[in-house]
Amino acid sequence: MPLIPEEPQIHESAQGPRATPASGRTAPTPRPVPGPRPAAPSRPGRPGPLRPAPPMQRTPRDVAAKPAPSGPAAGPAAGAAAPVTPQIQLIPASVEGALDAAEEAVDLLLDSGRAPGDVLVITTGEQHPWAAHELSFGETSYWAQHDAGDDVFYTDVTIADRAASRPVVVVAVNGGPEDAAARALSAAHSRAGALLIVCGDPQRINSVLGAGV
Repeated sequence: MPLIPEEPQIHESAQGPRATPASGRTAPTPRPVPGPRPAAPSRPGRPGPLRPAPPMQRTPRDVAAKPAPSGPAAGPAAGAAAPVTPQIQLIPASVEGALDAAEEAVDLLLDSGRAPGDVLVITTGEQHPWAAHELSFGETSYWAQHDAGDDVFYTDVTIADRAASRPVVVVAVNGGPEDAAARALSAAHSRAGALLIVCGDPQRINSVLGAGV
């Protein structure tokens, strides 16, 4: 609560001559007041000297507080990422030559700087010789090499669902059941982070891709 200055007390000696009752006596001569008196403080309710108002501080437009956007207008939620669609390359090859074409594609990938652990190869028919050899030592040892992620990993469509995603997936359409190509392409498409290479008959592959795989 602001302090209010008190009303100055005027002493009787400073009030000037007192009125004399009508008794015929002469009023005493007033005593001179020594020097000017200091000005009394302003009384409550009376404004003091006018001063210019301080300049108004404007809030910059780009700093002004605005309500945070909410609902759909707020954009995608933090951390939400758009689904990744890999690039698809088709290498024409016969059923008998699809596996060799896949091997050549892997060699080109490694020569271009891809790490061996970036590549997954899926076959639709006969297993790749490396996969057949490693599986002969048991599935535990076979999948341990997959989990290590240190080298190119070869698998086939019957067990490809267990394989994890890798930046590049190569599919060799080298035979197998009628639906093998569709199953292999579906598994490869969901696991390829950047590039999907398909080696096989272009007409068959395009019909499978056109079916929405």
